[in-house]
Amino acid sequence: MAFFNKVTKAAISPPVGKAAAAGTGYTGPYAPSSNNGGAAMVGVYYNYTEGEARNAAMSVPTVSRARDLIASVIGCMPLQMYNEMWNGDEMEKMPLAPRTWLRRIDPTVPNNFVLSWTFDDLFFYGRAFWYITSRTADGFPASYTRLPASMVQTLDQSGPVWFAPSKQIIFSGGELNPDDVVQFLSPIQGITSMSQQSVATALKLEAARFRNASSAIPAGILKQTGGEPLNAQELADLASAFNAARMTNQTAALNEYLSYTETSTSPDKMLLIDSAEFQAMEMARLCNVPPYLVGVSVGSYSYQSSKESRADLWTFGARAYADCIAGTLSQNNVLPNGTYVEFDVEGYLMGDYSERNEMAQPESYDEVQSQS
Repeated sequence: MAFFNKVTKAAISPPVGKAAAAGTGYTGPYAPSSNNGGAAMVGVYYNYTEGEARNAAMSVPTVSRARDLIASVIGCMPLQMYNEMWNGDEMEKMPLAPRTWLRRIDPTVPNNFVLSWTFDDLFFYGRAFWYITSRTADGFPASYTRLPASMVQTLDQSGPVWFAPSKQIIFSGGELNPDDVVQFLSPIQGITSMSQQSVATALKLEAARFRNASSAIPAGILKQTGGEPLNAQELADLASAFNAARMTNQTAALNEYLSYTETSTSPDKMLLIDSAEFQAMEMARLCNVPPYLVGVSVGSYSYQSSKESRADLWTFGARAYADCIAGTLSQNNVLPNGTYVEFDVEGYLMGDYSERNEMAQPESYDEVQSQS
């Protein structure tokens, strides 16, 4: 296979003209449509939300850790372009100089941010969206901005499994022209719809642990030993008052007619440690990451080096999402036919990120022009 150490000028995007950048100077097959009312809400950031289901899942520590691990992989790898040529034995990758947007997907934020949150949408919702904010003179995209997947509705697909790019996209109440939107469809169903009961169980378990940890006095039974019998409501009020007192004080006071019998529950049982370990394992299964990477004990299974742990994270966790992003960006509505995008995986797996700065690939069209 060829190494990415030379430049092929054919894939460089032509300079962006002012009219083209505004989305009005091109009239070819990728020209923006007039039926694009939702575009007025693009970039109105105070209206952006990530969704309650996503935020609830992120409050589970294992889910948060798994998400952050995979996002760190997707966000750290640079994108590179290539085409393929038959060399007589196999298809050989030929490196191409990057189009303008490959180094700056969204001119306002780093690629690390855009790619990480694109993965976040794929991870939680099973799809992600980029809106094309400008085009080059040949009609292909020149820059993008990410649209939160939780704010996008598709009238022709209700989900949670997505079958193809939508033709009826609604963003923040307004319709978007699907030709102006790049749609990423994950091969894995989003976890907010895939296992809602598991996430809800984990949240209830955390609530129970918090409740048990809120008092230094062990759980027990409050019993009336004398005096006038109390009715059900009076007993409930008494128990409620006792609970309120023991939540804020180390010492509880009872009269001669009441006794409190502690349970024999140990602190580790009160904090439901075994249940928490099991639920963390379930969340690791849900997130498709090796349990040991999120701090779950798995007995005899271990890794010998950080290199092997990176390989496990890439193979079992990140690769499906990385291939989804690269494959979508290689389609003909993004790049000319026969050109492709891929992540530089070798740099990540080897733990050497210096290659990123040593790659002999131009940063802009102007730099290529100066070399020719």
